[in-house]
Amino acid sequence: MASSSRALNAILPQIPKSPYEAHQKARTFASRYVKSGQYDTAIDVLFQSARDLFKNNQPGSGVDLAGFMLDVYDTKEESVTAESRGRLTQLIALTGSEGGWRKTLIDKSIAWSAKFGEYLAGDPDLLYYVGELLFKEGLLDAAEQPLLSSGTRDSARLLADVFLQWAGSGPGFGLFAIRGVIPYLQNGNILAAKAFIKQFVKGLPSSLTSSAASVPVGGEGSDEILMTTDSFVNFAQLAVATCQRANGDKSKVPRECWVRLCGTYQSKGGPLALPEIRRALNDIATLFFAIPPPRTAPANPFGDIMSSFLGGGAPAATPRRTLTPASSGGAAGGLD
Repeated sequence: MASSSRALNAILPQIPKSPYEAHQKARTFASRYVKSGQYDTAIDVLFQSARDLFKNNQPGSGVDLAGFMLDVYDTKEESVTAESRGRLTQLIALTGSEGGWRKTLIDKSIAWSAKFGEYLAGDPDLLYYVGELLFKEGLLDAAEQPLLSSGTRDSARLLADVFLQWAGSGPGFGLFAIRGVIPYLQNGNILAAKAFIKQFVKGLPSSLTSSAASVPVGGEGSDEILMTTDSFVNFAQLAVATCQRANGDKSKVPRECWVRLCGTYQSKGGPLALPEIRRALNDIATLFFAIPPPRTAPANPFGDIMSSFLGGGAPAATPRRTLTPASSGGAAGGLD
């Protein structure tokens, strides 16, 4: 890698006095390095220049150079490593929460990590960092999605803390229990779902748990479920425990337990009976228990014939996602 010192010696001292000129100079140097294939040098120039611009209260120029750096990442096909991620987390931390600059940088960083990392939702460690940063600033609603997308047990535990704080002392703890558990289960991530609900239940106020009874689930050395006074919290715990023992269509008992569980709680009405929640639970039933989703519309053989006649063929059925049963009989899933 060619040394970036000549460019940086021309750029960095100028930032406090003439940030605009320094910004333009950084872009010029970096463009030359990119054209000559010196990607690492361009990255170093852009990173250090952006960092100093942020430190001198120039978030717009800093984000512009950070975005340019991500463009170079893309051109170079830079993989997600501790170093490439670390540059981004440093710059995100320096951006500040004012305006939309930080969101722009976060969104572009996550998109890069999804493209060149191992995970479609983005790099789990980067997502966890973003979620934790937003949580510490009290931006609870903004912290939710990156923590869900991260999918690690640490992010799931932190999401439980986010939701506990969000629910406060009001009546909504059960709704937040469902809000955390269902997306993890829909992704087949049983480890995250379990980490979330254990942390969530542990942090519930005594008004919900003081008279709660612990009920063992499964055989020897099994988990325990704390039957609180909130039925939705209880459902979330039971859902995780049931999915944990799933074995596709190979084991009849967990399948029947799931059907009874959903039927019992949905018969009471409320959020679990809402169409969107029903659809999510049907997804989970298919994924963990190989239960076919219910037909949402009557068959239309005439429509199929006409479609075939017009050259489109009969509508193809959407393939069902199912988890490959683990050898131990439990469902696989989870990043860590």
